[in-house]
Amino acid sequence: MNKLITLLSVLCLAVVAHAAPGKISDISHADLQAAIAAKSVAILDVNGSESFAEGRIPGAIDFETAKAKLAAVLPKDKATLVVAYCGSPMCSAYRAGANAALALGYTNVKHYAPGIDGWKKSGAKVEKS
Repeated sequence: MNKLITLLSVLCLAVVAHAAPGKISDISHADLQAAIAAKSVAILDVNGSESFAEGRIPGAIDFETAKAKLAAVLPKDKATLVVAYCGSPMCSAYRAGANAALALGYTNVKHYAPGIDGWKKSGAKVEKS
């Protein structure tokens, strides 16, 4: 009986853990730059189209305009690294892009916490429209 209760408890905890929204881990500046250089990342800019046009991480996708067709603009390989970012470490808007990628089945979704502000402050290259 005790083994059955233990088994049921473990199964319930596994279901709860699987259903709970996972924390999206951060990616470092160096790791993001390496992924960009290796062309092994899809980057989601969730700052809005106006900000996107003013300056973005090279290769980034404008989430605001792409969200309705996100499945078509992201790589087919669901294991591809997908990185979402917004304005700064205090911004949580990145979650919209990260959660959209997770909902599409992407399994390697990360957050670039410094955002576009941190990217610019680092002196890294910025693309503009």
